[in-house]
Amino acid sequence: MESSLLKKIIVSVLLSASEPLTLERLSLVFDEDNRPDNKQLKELLTALCEESFADIIDIKEVASGFRAQIKADYAQYIIKLWEEKPARYTRAFLETLVLIAYRQPVTRAEIEDIRGVAVNGSIIKTLFEREWIRVVGHKELPGRPELLATTKKFLDYFNLKSLDELPTLDEIHNLDKAVENLEQALEIEAVAEEAPPLTVALEQITELEQTAALEQTAELEETTALEEIAELEQALDLEETTALEKEEA
Repeated sequence: MESSLLKKIIVSVLLSASEPLTLERLSLVFDEDNRPDNKQLKELLTALCEESFADIIDIKEVASGFRAQIKADYAQYIIKLWEEKPARYTRAFLETLVLIAYRQPVTRAEIEDIRGVAVNGSIIKTLFEREWIRVVGHKELPGRPELLATTKKFLDYFNLKSLDELPTLDEIHNLDKAVENLEQALEIEAVAEEAPPLTVALEQITELEQTAALEQTAELEETTALEEIAELEQALDLEETTALEKEEA
């Protein structure tokens, strides 16, 4: 079978698949007589990863295999096909994900030590439910705490082939900077799921932080105004008391 036809078949299969496909899975769509071997398939897929189809589709290798995906430029239009609202990520959620991704394997207590606050149980639960993290062992400490690490689904979701594609951070000095770096590395190039890229999530978080700051400022101004009124009332009471004393004298 000609390479050009093989490429068209591969792209068609990848577009129809609901998940990344391995070489072995891809080879099964061909009849035995026309089935390319793994080496030929790999060469064709490598070539496809370097091509662009009508400037719309990319072939991408992720941790679980190969997939066809729409370019990120069109994500804002495709996301409207989903009636379900996009997931919203909190700052605490992203910080926890950053620490697991960069410090793995890591215990929950170690995450809390770095962040300086307790990790909300719902965050860990959500990460497990999404199958982005898993338990890879237990640390030899009292209670034998679980060691957490990321999964292939984490890599697939964020369009990564391996953890080596994360930006290199010799040490996380500033957690805000770490979140920013991870967001830039993990930004999804296409809508593989209903959730938006982390860029959108961080924008949502920024909006929430700005709203909270405005509310805090309003509360502070209200408190200041009440204090000023109380001081004025005290001054008036003092003047009134002084006037009464003078009259009695």
